[in-house]
Amino acid sequence: MLSWDDYENNTEDTAVVNDAALQNLKAEEQAASASPTAPLTPPTAAATAVEPAPVAAAVEAAAVTTATAAPIANTESTLDEVFDVEENRERVTVDQKAMINCRADLNQLVPFKYDWAWQKYLDGCANHWMPQEVNMTADIALWKSEDGLSDDERTIVKRSLGFFSTADSLVANNLVLAIYRLITNPECRQYLLRQAFEEAIHTHAYQYCIESLGMDEGEIFNMYHEIPTVAKKASWALKYTQEINDPTFNTGTLETDKALLKNLIAYYCVLEGIFFYCGFTQILSMGRRNKMTGTSEQFQYILRDESMHVNFGIDVINQIKLENPQLWQADMQEWARAMILEGTELEVSYARDTMPRGVLGMNANMMEEYLQFIANRRLAQIGLAEQFPGTKNPFPWMSEIMDLKKEKNFFETRVTDYQTGGALSWD
Repeated sequence: MLSWDDYENNTEDTAVVNDAALQNLKAEEQAASASPTAPLTPPTAAATAVEPAPVAAAVEAAAVTTATAAPIANTESTLDEVFDVEENRERVTVDQKAMINCRADLNQLVPFKYDWAWQKYLDGCANHWMPQEVNMTADIALWKSEDGLSDDERTIVKRSLGFFSTADSLVANNLVLAIYRLITNPECRQYLLRQAFEEAIHTHAYQYCIESLGMDEGEIFNMYHEIPTVAKKASWALKYTQEINDPTFNTGTLETDKALLKNLIAYYCVLEGIFFYCGFTQILSMGRRNKMTGTSEQFQYILRDESMHVNFGIDVINQIKLENPQLWQADMQEWARAMILEGTELEVSYARDTMPRGVLGMNANMMEEYLQFIANRRLAQIGLAEQFPGTKNPFPWMSEIMDLKKEKNFFETRVTDYQTGGALSWD
């Protein structure tokens, strides 16, 4: 292993060798310019003797290139060839931007075409939080107490953590491996980066709750394999990622564009827009009864993020429909309707499995009505007719949290004295 002194000495020696090689190269370039047909003079024996093999090979290759091609006029022309700058010299205008299949420069963030996407990015940053900020002491004492929670309440906590710890990983993988690559608008990509980070925080939060409560981590994290009602929801989501997660998959045809649109509907309207509702309602109902208050607080913060994710995704779906009306024909509309209804049925089954009896002021029938109410909203948000006419919300207090209309500041009890980068000590 090299010490720093050895490294510095080695660097100096290499620099001397490289200087000698470059001087030799310049002399050869001048000779080639004066007489293009003149034979190439090989590197001097002295230089060859002290050069490490890789450096010598590189110099020789460069010399051959110089002899067989015209001298490089300037660096700019070379970069133009490598990065195709000539084809992209024109500045991007708003009209050139599009949600999918856009050929404009994706690195040019402004001017914005979708101001709502940038605003959601800013709002997401303003909602930043970390799981360790939440005090879990009361939850730990309650969980360890033999008579602290009923068996049904314990089942609800474990099932919620089991499903959500997997679900947020599924969403994050879908974003990173597929959606970010296929959405061709830079301000939307900016929000997707923020969303992916939030999904990591959510998975961290569930793990933090599981670890704090001393649960069997193998049992909780394997529920999506072992508990049928949990496994069915995870499996339903995964089938919509298989095609677009293929690295060779690209949009640009009617079928591939439809595949992307189906994925967006599956993840934003169903996985985040329906599958999360039963578990969140159950945990937040516990918090309203002064049970598992730390876990409930974590879920409150997560809901602020998830509500914005759903609203962002629906905006993206509707924008794609607007820009690509050929995608939103009768067959696609029927497919979207069937996806939302199927997702609702899976969530109702999950509710009945986790609430075989009345608990926390609710029961499976009330939850079914609530999920139908949510399904109606998702259908209407993407321009489809409601399928459960007359259905009402049996949990009006959830709307205050889900829709972010509650005046209470969820963050009023948080630690706010964050360290800035300049204040961190490296000692």
